[in-house]
Amino acid sequence: MRTAIIGVGSLGTIIGALMTYKGKSVDLIDANKEVVEALNTQGATITGFMELNVPVKAYTPDQMTGKYDLVFLLNKQTANAVVLENLLPFLHKESTVCTLQNGIPEESVAAVVGRERTIGGAVGFGATWMKPGVSMLTTTKEAVEKFAFEIGELDGVVRPRLTAVQEYLQCVGKTDILTDLMGIRYSKVLMNATFSGMSTALGGTFGDVLANPKAMTCLAFIADECIKVSRAQGIQLAKMQGEDFYAFEFQNSAEIPSKMSLYQKIWGQHVKLKASMLQDLEKGRNCEIDYINGIICKKGREYNVPTPFNDKVVELVTEAQNRRGVNDFSYLTRFDGLLEQYAQGVKVTL
Repeated sequence: MRTAIIGVGSLGTIIGALMTYKGKSVDLIDANKEVVEALNTQGATITGFMELNVPVKAYTPDQMTGKYDLVFLLNKQTANAVVLENLLPFLHKESTVCTLQNGIPEESVAAVVGRERTIGGAVGFGATWMKPGVSMLTTTKEAVEKFAFEIGELDGVVRPRLTAVQEYLQCVGKTDILTDLMGIRYSKVLMNATFSGMSTALGGTFGDVLANPKAMTCLAFIADECIKVSRAQGIQLAKMQGEDFYAFEFQNSAEIPSKMSLYQKIWGQHVKLKASMLQDLEKGRNCEIDYINGIICKKGREYNVPTPFNDKVVELVTEAQNRRGVNDFSYLTRFDGLLEQYAQGVKVTL
């Protein structure tokens, strides 16, 4: 099966390295010539919770040839308009495009490459891009082996091609096939909107957020909004990492302290992780905030569900992005008005 990974950043480097290491032939495609050169001359290198260097094959988009049977999308959604149009000539009728991107990209991907070619999935581990060809695994190896990916079809039907995709992804870690892709996606959006959102809004690691009670109170509201937005759409959240995320929902803000142990249990193994959105801001690039917290805000408006805490995260990150800067934890004061309004143990009507 002729296979490619498009987008060789923090996750793409690790996934490409491990697939190649386990004997799969995978072309790594990236628009950054420096990245491609480093991969071809020095291999793909994993540091952090795993130490590995693997010789790989990397190409820029203009060097692509032939047709691919399977393509994994790991580029930023902000580049999809260009990436997907460029990809079309390299697909055949039976090609599979598996988007492992953040947010809920399936519909926009399918609109370009076709629903019949599109499947999606959620990534259950984190990484930090260090330099071209080098990525740090910031989730424990044990966690990756248990919860690496969850994949599915847009219509929920389990087709044979999912098994073929699973075979590739299990080179990295355990990959589950589920029948409710949107349930997977919204659970992953909750994971990203909370810790990636706050990590980016405040300029810290997941561990920094976990260690700050005020940040965690804001984060609890973000999670609750995500759940209520998914409920409004009739979407059933899928379990992730073996946990039921409905446990994070509340009707009264006095319930928030009881949620903290579960946050620690799930995200305590990701304390070193720095959100990819924050990594983008640090490099002076646009990030995917509109596709993560922003999708919750957008759907909240469509379904008449208030999302003030997600709105605030989008506001703070967008401001930092526009000035090509990075926030710090002093920006927590920007949540004070919302906390005064909602976090007084009163009935929450979000």
